[in-house]
Amino acid sequence: MAMDTRITELFDIELPILLAPMAGSAGSELAIAVCEAGGLGSLPCALLTPEKIRTEMGIIRQRTDRPVNLNFFCHVPPTPDAEREAAWRERLRPYYSEFGIDPDAAPPGAGRNPFNEESCAIVEEFRPEVVSFHFGLPDAALMQRVRSTGAKIIASATTVAEARFLEENGCHAIIAQGAEAGGHRGVFLEPDIATQPGTLALVPQVVDAVSVPVIAAGGISDGRAVAACFMLGASAVQVGTAYLQSPEALTSPGHRDALALARDDRTVLTNVFTGRPARGLLNRFVSEVGPVSDRAPAFPLATAAVGPLRAAAEKAGVSDFSPLWAGQAAPLAVPMPAGELTAKLARDAETLLRG
Repeated sequence: MAMDTRITELFDIELPILLAPMAGSAGSELAIAVCEAGGLGSLPCALLTPEKIRTEMGIIRQRTDRPVNLNFFCHVPPTPDAEREAAWRERLRPYYSEFGIDPDAAPPGAGRNPFNEESCAIVEEFRPEVVSFHFGLPDAALMQRVRSTGAKIIASATTVAEARFLEENGCHAIIAQGAEAGGHRGVFLEPDIATQPGTLALVPQVVDAVSVPVIAAGGISDGRAVAACFMLGASAVQVGTAYLQSPEALTSPGHRDALALARDDRTVLTNVFTGRPARGLLNRFVSEVGPVSDRAPAFPLATAAVGPLRAAAEKAGVSDFSPLWAGQAAPLAVPMPAGELTAKLARDAETLLRG
């Protein structure tokens, strides 16, 4: 079986390997390494200020002429709920006391920015070859402006219904994100994460439902998984967790240590860090407060109250209050430079597919 070349042709890349945009753990260095290896590097912008996005894109454009993806969140900022915020801080009060932190001193703020006019202006300025969205799509006017730059537009779908919506609203390709994936669920139509299908079930159903090429995501850490996704009809794969141990990643030391000890049964979907379900490795905070808490403010407002605890714990050398995002296939990842990993994933998959 030969690899489907629709994505490599669409994005003008050599290998059907996309770097998952992992906010906080991936920056220009990791994106450049994947680009130079022939895959599609990605710069996650949700945690970056406009000035930082411009700096990072400037570095990328200086050091590679390969196609790159800019990624943005498309969540609708919630209306702040003072009562719920207060209840959340009260739930965390024992931890504040443990670290000697004043719970009322934690700064307010969302911490994650949705795609907006300013973001769109940056896309128009740098004209990335690919623009990807998580949690749906921006409004029609912003979509048209992005499309006018010539960028190929892709977005995450966690169900067939979401995939159809994305195709109908102008996406050139669709990322089918299975339940195994690390980080935030891309859900935007169906809020019940309990019904989200896994990659093995989702990818072929999305392939059958849409006419645009499909990019598989979730539980992909080696060539066997890449080959399996092609057998299911995918045209490329998006890989995240496997890159977290690469030297070019921004992964914290505590996160790297946790990944080195990862097991198949030690990840969980939790909302206690941001207010929205995301898959990560179990730690003290997730186990004691969650995994899912109805007290956590809506995404991304839960983040602010946890921030001081995370900072204090990391200063003490522990990751008990840090989001350790990881997918279920984390134990299969082999730490290596990002460029080598990109080439190995494609090479091993091709060997398997060619028999």
